[in-house]
Amino acid sequence: MPQDFEIRSQHFLKEMEQAIQLANREILSQRLPPITKENLLPLVVSVARLRSQYLAEAFRIAEADAGETPKEEEIKALRFHREMYEEARLAFDALIHVIDRGYVELGE
Repeated sequence: MPQDFEIRSQHFLKEMEQAIQLANREILSQRLPPITKENLLPLVVSVARLRSQYLAEAFRIAEADAGETPKEEEIKALRFHREMYEEARLAFDALIHVIDRGYVELGE
């Protein structure tokens, strides 16, 4: 009985994996062009710029406050830059995930 359940479970999971891949391919192909180096590079650059803005803001605050506790408006500005960077990085990570899973078409 346990072996039969394991076989059925593996079969079910394989079918679900195929259904997930098919659904992702179909839906993503409607919204995304084939992924190429040329159309991926702007996202890479955007993430790098946002990262640099976030870190530069942290250094600016630290220098301006000479190591003292930052002001509330400085923390708000830093949080804004962090959130912008993190959202862009998460989008990039999601794209890498769908490429890795074969959910999107790769162009030349």
